[in-house]
Amino acid sequence: MKAVRLIQVGQPLEMQEIPVPAIGEKDILVKVRAAGICHSDVHYRAGLSPVRPLPMTLGHEVAGTVEQIGSQVTNVKIGERVCLHYNITCGDCYYCSTGNEQFCENVLMFGHFTQGGYAEYISVPARNAIHLPDEIPFEQGATLMCASATAFHALRKSKLKAGETVAVFGVGGLGLSAIQLAKAFGALDVFAVDINADKLNLAAQYGATPINASNTDPVAEIVKLNHRGADVAIEMIGLPQTMKQTVQSLSLMGRAVIVGLGNRPLEIDTYRELLGKEAEVIGSNDHLLQELPLLVDMARRKILDTSHVVTRTIPLDADAINQAMDALEKFSGDVRTVIVP
Repeated sequence: MKAVRLIQVGQPLEMQEIPVPAIGEKDILVKVRAAGICHSDVHYRAGLSPVRPLPMTLGHEVAGTVEQIGSQVTNVKIGERVCLHYNITCGDCYYCSTGNEQFCENVLMFGHFTQGGYAEYISVPARNAIHLPDEIPFEQGATLMCASATAFHALRKSKLKAGETVAVFGVGGLGLSAIQLAKAFGALDVFAVDINADKLNLAAQYGATPINASNTDPVAEIVKLNHRGADVAIEMIGLPQTMKQTVQSLSLMGRAVIVGLGNRPLEIDTYRELLGKEAEVIGSNDHLLQELPLLVDMARRKILDTSHVVTRTIPLDADAINQAMDALEKFSGDVRTVIVP
């Protein structure tokens, strides 16, 4: 089968012909119908987060149809539409047993520590398959598995309460999902902060108040619009400036959730921005398998609309994928580019 793979860190991905993966008794073989290109994939290519082993087929946002099933598989059938939870976990370690499987001591993430979805087929444990309703296109189902799921988990970590105000820094695939989910969780006002006018226009269509950080101070604007500041602020970019602004925009007893992956530290004025406000800074890492069925059902019911999240589809082609990743690396890409093999 064809697969687009990371051969060497810091170098463009390459197309290779590799064997169709075998499956075990509890596994399924999925024909990939859509694989999202995530900003994390750009970080993997650049070496910001180490990938092993190499070569590695990238891609952790995956949806498709079940092609084969192992002899002990009972939860899915051949031909069924599925989207895939990207963390393969052991189920036995301390973290798995306490419901925090994203910290599994033996975790294998698609496209990071085990072969991913930039390919024609992928083999996964059957427990990682989530039924994808007919109402949700494969492209949107794929993005649910990372962009929307990560936003969902971050909002749960924030302990958002009905009637509170939310600020979302970064209005890409994660941010657009966070805006809608915050509304569904009961947020009274949602502020969307970005420098891309097109993304801000999309955010406004989902009921957020857009704040263009290219021509205004987003912290001052949030305080102007809501004198207390934001009860919850979520950072989806990973830059020192936006992380700092996320903390600075908080109200008294506000909660900042840092989601964006970066390699530079966050600076905090500990008294004025943290202790004096009794504010909280919370890290949010991935999401949980148990969260995904509810998330997919919210998308089926149109509580979460992902129809505008996928802005472009491309074929399974190394040049096209590298170009999309280059644009993301410069923060100039589409909301979400999805590979359709």
